[in-house]
Amino acid sequence: MNIGELPSLKKSEFRRIVLQRLAAGHKDDGVEGDYVLNPDFQSEVVKRAIQPAAVLIPVIERANGLSVVFTRRTQKLKSHSGQVSFPGGKIDATDGNARLAALRETHEEVGVAPKAIDVLGQMPDYFTGSGYRISPVIGLLNRDVVFEANRDEVEYIFEVPLAFLMNPVNYRIGSKRFENAERYFYEILWEEQYIWGVTAGIVRMFYNRVFK
Repeated sequence: MNIGELPSLKKSEFRRIVLQRLAAGHKDDGVEGDYVLNPDFQSEVVKRAIQPAAVLIPVIERANGLSVVFTRRTQKLKSHSGQVSFPGGKIDATDGNARLAALRETHEEVGVAPKAIDVLGQMPDYFTGSGYRISPVIGLLNRDVVFEANRDEVEYIFEVPLAFLMNPVNYRIGSKRFENAERYFYEILWEEQYIWGVTAGIVRMFYNRVFK
C-alpha cells in the first residue's frame, strides 16, 4: 500500500490487509527481537527470553483515520516502569493462549472488554533482552469503547495515528550502553510521547509485516 493512502484507510480495508498479510507469512518470521539492530546480541537474547507474554496492538477508527492505542506505565511497576507500552503482560497458566492473555490484560489495564475487540491475528514472537518472549496480537476496537486506566499499572492512555506509525521516516535509531556494549533500538517521537525499545520494535515489526 502507498504510504500516502494510509490517512484515509478505512477499518474494513485495514482488516482485509492485515488478514491477507498475516496469512501470507513473512521472510523474517521467527527472527524478531531486540537483536534486530544488534545481531551480535541474538544468541544471548534468545537464551534469556523464556517468560511468555502477550500484548495487544489495539487499533481504533476515529473521524480523522485509524489510530493505535498505547499506555504509559506507572513508575511503581517492577518491569519497564514509566515507559510507553501496549496493553499486555505475562501469559498465565489459566489463559490458555497468547490471544486470551492479551484480551485479559487489555481488559484489566484499560477497561476494554474482550467482546469489544475483533482479533485479526497474531504476529511471531518478539524476543526481548529483559527476558520476555512476547506474542503481539492485532485487534480492532469498537469505536464507542470507553477507556478506563487501571491506576495500579497505567498512568494514562493515548493514541497515535496509524499513518504516522506506518511511515518509516518517523523512526530513528537510538542507543544506550548495556552490559559494556552499545545497544541500538528504534525510537518514535509523537508530540510529547517517546516510544522506544521493545514497544517501538513491535511497532516496526507490525510495519514490516503488514505495510512495508
